Amino acid sequence: MAGGQAHAWDDGGFDDKVPFLARLEKEDRVALLAIGRPLHYPARGVVMRQNEPSTHVLLLLHGWTKVTVNAVNGYEALLALRGPGDIVGEGAALSRRLRSATVTALEPVDAVVVEEGRFTAFLADNARVALQLLGLATDRQRSTDRRRLEWAALTVRERLAVLLLELVRTHGRHTDSGIELTIGLTQQEFAGSVGSSREAVARLLKDLRGREVVITDRRRIVVLRPDVLRRIVAGGAA
Repeated sequence: MAGGQAHAWDDGGFDDKVPFLARLEKEDRVALLAIGRPLHYPARGVVMRQNEPSTHVLLLLHGWTKVTVNAVNGYEALLALRGPGDIVGEGAALSRRLRSATVTALEPVDAVVVEEGRFTAFLADNARVALQLLGLATDRQRSTDRRRLEWAALTVRERLAVLLLELVRTHGRHTDSGIELTIGLTQQEFAGSVGSSREAVARLLKDLRGREVVITDRRRIVVLRPDVLRRIVAGGAA
């Protein structure tokens, strides 16, 4: 926070602070998982595809996924990262509309798939779970709205610094060389997250690399100087 003001990236950022399964009472969580069946997705496998009819929802147990939307001109925007405990596909299941986004495994993912009819019937019979799902949807929308408003005031350089700091917090692993991000994102995925072109992100990463703020190698990023990233976010001349 700067000057005591909270920002969207201080309140959950890319991953919700409390995923869906963690919000449920143990008996409700066990009952919900029991009506599904286990499923495994390999790294980079498509879990759900934009504009497809909805047939099921997924409860993620292990591994992380990315949620993206493709524009008509081919631009891919990264909307969110969803991981253990999260639910995906619930919006289309409840609205009975086509899927609004594509979900792709960033690493091997284990999940429980629940057929759409069984899922909606479960919610109809369990008000506590339905209310928790409503609370999750509200929290996600509030975070998205706050982020959209504050994102507009930042430069691409500042947005990239925010994103890197978020990933350090949520997916950072301390190593001898620095804080390694355990989620491998491509430059195009970074660009889709910060609302810029891949070329612009490549230039910014090259600059950070030249100043020894980060180390990059294909999808591997190690953050060496998070303090510099924080100064960039604060609007300093770092």
